Amino acid sequence: MMKDIQNELDHRRINIKKVGVKTISYPITVLDKARTRQHTVATVNMYVNLPHRFKGTHMSRFIEILNRFHGHIDLASFHHILEEMKERLEAEAAHVEMAFTYFLPRKQNPGLLNACRYECRMHGSLERSDDLEFQFTVPVSLPLKEMAVSGLPRSLGHWGHAVVAVRFRHFVWIEDIITLVEQAIEQVIGQEQEQSSQDLQGSLSVESLTRHIGARLADLSALKWFSVTVENLFEGYSTSATTSYSS
Repeated sequence: MMKDIQNELDHRRINIKKVGVKTISYPITVLDKARTRQHTVATVNMYVNLPHRFKGTHMSRFIEILNRFHGHIDLASFHHILEEMKERLEAEAAHVEMAFTYFLPRKQNPGLLNACRYECRMHGSLERSDDLEFQFTVPVSLPLKEMAVSGLPRSLGHWGHAVVAVRFRHFVWIEDIITLVEQAIEQVIGQEQEQSSQDLQGSLSVESLTRHIGARLADLSALKWFSVTVENLFEGYSTSATTSYSS
């Protein structure tokens, strides 16, 4: 009979801040506005804060809990996963991090691949109350002039990216937030093209993009908090600007 290490008393009175399993590659299903559900693969980290009275925990219980929710992952199920982790492992706090790729149909440039990919991350913590955060990265690409010679189309100019993190007051589709951020980026690029006779690569600023994205997100009543970081990638270094807002 195996010894129940978790429930053995430990008299050293030293709390373990985080104990758990990490970098689990796991198939998940996330909500999709157009197709109801989208299948993807996530990298999952699961931790609990171990009280000093316990010597250890059963790592297999993390996987058991994850298996119960594998067919449906969203902010609501995230909350239930945290609750079950905290209860079953008798933990002071529970934490889940989940990184995955999300795909959306490409609306422009039909000659390119018909899907855009976005790197997303969900992070949840539960102690006395839960704290759920969703983060996604939107590439910032500059339009390139068409080539005079025939051949394969050139790729869009990769200028940098915008990393947006949000906490929700109530439900919003992932697609709607991503689209809002992309529209804000396109508007700033369009304005810069009209106003500047210089090279767009040099005239576009991380500050203007950050302010404009932040202003658009501030109009969403469904968000109770957000942060925006825009990074311009250079060879050997990068520049960035960050803003945050809570209501």
